[in-house]
Amino acid sequence: MDISIKTLENNLDQINNVQKLLFSQIKKEFGYDYVPEFHMDIKNLNEYYISPQRNNFYIATNENDEIIATIGLRAYDKNFNEFKGKYSKETTSSIWRLFVDEKYRRCGIASMLFRIVERFSCENNYNEIYLHTHKTLPGAIDFWKKMGFNITIDTNNELQTVHMDKAILNQKINYSLVSTSIQNHNNYVILI
Repeated sequence: MDISIKTLENNLDQINNVQKLLFSQIKKEFGYDYVPEFHMDIKNLNEYYISPQRNNFYIATNENDEIIATIGLRAYDKNFNEFKGKYSKETTSSIWRLFVDEKYRRCGIASMLFRIVERFSCENNYNEIYLHTHKTLPGAIDFWKKMGFNITIDTNNELQTVHMDKAILNQKINYSLVSTSIQNHNNYVILI
């Protein structure tokens, strides 16, 4: 199976397809549709991920050019009271919208997407990566721990939100994990 990973472009058809996939995955995983306070970035992919220089959004496509996975990275832009003064948009990147279609899970695609955004974070001089996930997502916390993240706060709220981070300052990342033929800086081909 050939999987391509590339940077999302400001292309209306591509953006619409990404939005459809994201909302479909959110419905499957969380059981709800569009919620403005949670999903403004999906409605405004260009504003949140494509236009800002230190942000990016990657898509993985199969051999039929169908989008099968996504991951977004942007400068930290939340105002959680728990993290006041801990993170900043200058030093912290944050991961958003890592989803992999069920048919393609357990093939290493999520790990590859993470390694790509980790590399992007290093190249853009971030010191750490923040994310939040949910205990209701099977395997999510274990996956992020495997990627080197530590739990900073387990909220035990109704969404079962867990906040995590990973220091990347001065870390030598093994980019052989991005062990594919690299076509250019923004496009990767994975042979699975």
